[in-house]
Amino acid sequence: MGSRLCNQLFHASYVSGAFGAEWSVKYNQQEICALKGSTVFMNGTFTHPEGLTVNETFWGKHTGVALTDLSKDPVYSGRVEFFTDDQKHFSLKLSDVVKKDEHQFCFRIKTYVEKERWWGEPGVQLRVTELHVEAPEEVTEGQTADLTCKTTCSLTDPFIWYKNGRPLTTKTIKNNQLHLQTVSSEDAGSYSCAVGGSQHLRSTAHSLRVRYPPKRVSVSISPSGEIVEGSSVTLTCRSDGNPPVKIFSWFKGSTSVGEGKTYSIPNIRSEDSGEYTCQSQNDHGERRSTAVQINVLYPPKRVSVSISPSGEIVEGSSVTLTCSSDGNPPVKNYTWYKEGGTSPVGSGHSYSIINITADHTGLYYCEAQNDHGALNGTVMVTVKSRW
Repeated sequence: MGSRLCNQLFHASYVSGAFGAEWSVKYNQQEICALKGSTVFMNGTFTHPEGLTVNETFWGKHTGVALTDLSKDPVYSGRVEFFTDDQKHFSLKLSDVVKKDEHQFCFRIKTYVEKERWWGEPGVQLRVTELHVEAPEEVTEGQTADLTCKTTCSLTDPFIWYKNGRPLTTKTIKNNQLHLQTVSSEDAGSYSCAVGGSQHLRSTAHSLRVRYPPKRVSVSISPSGEIVEGSSVTLTCRSDGNPPVKIFSWFKGSTSVGEGKTYSIPNIRSEDSGEYTCQSQNDHGERRSTAVQINVLYPPKRVSVSISPSGEIVEGSSVTLTCSSDGNPPVKNYTWYKEGGTSPVGSGHSYSIINITADHTGLYYCEAQNDHGALNGTVMVTVKSRW
C-alpha cells in the first residue's frame, strides 16, 4: 500500500508547469531491514527544475492520509533527523527503531511555487527484526549441537556469540551458526547472539541444558574429627549430574551396606572401621566416589598374658610374662602388678623374672592403656621347689 499511496500522492500534487519535468529522487536503497533498537539511515539524491528554489524538505510515512513531516509526529519525537546538502544529497536518521516503524518512507520536496513540489516514489521500505537463538533445549553429553542466530532479514555482518554474558572465542562459529562439537556438561548455560557493530542489541538468551551421568561424586563424614566407639556417624554423598542423581548406594569395601543420599552408623563399633564408597546413578550412567576411611578409636580389648617358657616353673629358672591386647590407637602403655602389692612391679610389653623363687608365686596382672581407656589381663604364676 505504501508504494501505491506514494504514486497517488505524486499524481495528485505534481504539476510540471513552465519549469519542465526535471524532478527526480533516487534512493540508495529501496528496502532496509534493521534490528530493533538500532539506528538506520535512508539516503539518496534529488534534482529539481532550474529556476525553482527549494524552501522545504522532509520525510514522511504512508499511513493512508497525506504525507506529513515525521519530525512533527509525536511518535518520532527525538528519534528523527533530516539532512540535506548543496549537492542535493539527503538522508533520514531514525533512531531506536521498533516494530511499529515498519512503513514505507518517502522524501518530499517543496518550492516557493505552490504547485511545484515532489515526492520520491517508491520510497524506502523499512522492516524491523529481532535476533533469536534457534537451538535444542537439551542435549546429551557427547553429542553435537548447533545453535543458529535467526532473524527475518538477511544480515551479512559477522555474528558474535555469548555464553552467560561473555563473548565466546574458543568455539566454532560459521556465518550465523555456533557449532558445539562433543558437548560436555560445561557447555550448559545461557546463549545469546549479536551482530558485529551492534553488540548492544543482543538476542534474548536461550538456555541450553546438557544431560550427563554423575560426576564429582564425593563423600563427607559428620561429625568431622576423631570417631570414637559408641558415637554416631553419618556419611553424606554428593554428586553432580543431569538429571539430578536420585539413586545412591553405599558400600563397605565390596559389600553393599545401604541406600540413600546419607548412610548413618549409630553406636559405631570397631568392626565398622574400613573403606566406604558411594555409587551415584541417574538415567545416563553411574559413578562411584573415591573411598573414605573410617577409623574407629576404642580402648584396649581382649587383654591376655602369656608365660614363656610354658610348663612348670621351677625355682632358679627365669620366666617372661608377655601382655597382648587390641586397641586403637595401639596400646603403648603396659603396667605390671602382683596381687596384694600396691606398687607396680614392672612396665612395658613384657615383664621378666630372673632366678625366680617361691616368693614370686602369685597372681600377676597387666594393665593395658591407650587414650580411650584401660583394661587388665591376669595370669597365675606358680613356682615349684627344686627339691
